[in-house]
Amino acid sequence: MRFEGFGDGAVEFFDGLEADNSKAFWGDNLALYKEHVRAPMEALIAELEPEFGPGFGSGKVFRPHRDVRFSRDKSPYKTHCGAVIEQGRGGGAYYVEVGAAGMMVAGGCFHTESDQLARFRTAVDTEIHGEHLRRLLDELAAAGWEIAGEMLKSRPRGVDADHPRLDLLKHRTLYAFQRWEPDDALHERSCLDRVREAWTHVRELNQWCADHVGITEKKRR
Repeated sequence: MRFEGFGDGAVEFFDGLEADNSKAFWGDNLALYKEHVRAPMEALIAELEPEFGPGFGSGKVFRPHRDVRFSRDKSPYKTHCGAVIEQGRGGGAYYVEVGAAGMMVAGGCFHTESDQLARFRTAVDTEIHGEHLRRLLDELAAAGWEIAGEMLKSRPRGVDADHPRLDLLKHRTLYAFQRWEPDDALHERSCLDRVREAWTHVRELNQWCADHVGITEKKRR
């Protein structure tokens, strides 16, 4: 299937889901979700995977159901559709999502296990790799990307208070993202070019994560 943009009903679907996150709404609008959201997202990833996947990872569209086992919010469905090209969580990722607010595209390290976090901090602690990461983030910020991630409130154990990259060492996750409000491009072929261009900008950041964080060696529970 060739990607031709998300369906005209995609934003409307997520507006409705935010207002009524129920199995009844989902069942009544499942066909709309499949045609206007899920199928276009699968087509988008399928077209971009040959360019961004080789030597890096594989593409997938995330399931719409939320994991509510440890959450106070028991809403059963995610209010966006996300997809990714990655080798495994934490080692860099090309990410895209669509929801009521429009589109978000991102890249970087969205999750770390203890072994990944240790490798991240070791790399940031070194002058060559740490300053390389700093330069990548500064360039992305200057180009209009937002830099985000989960951070410690205080410095990690054993790190000096005057460490030149203390701000980076506080990160547990680290990624860059851009957002676009709903517009005509979301529903057109040009949306693919938007994602492709954005992912090209985060390619070097993703490679840094692949080289210095990698996938976890811990077994999944």
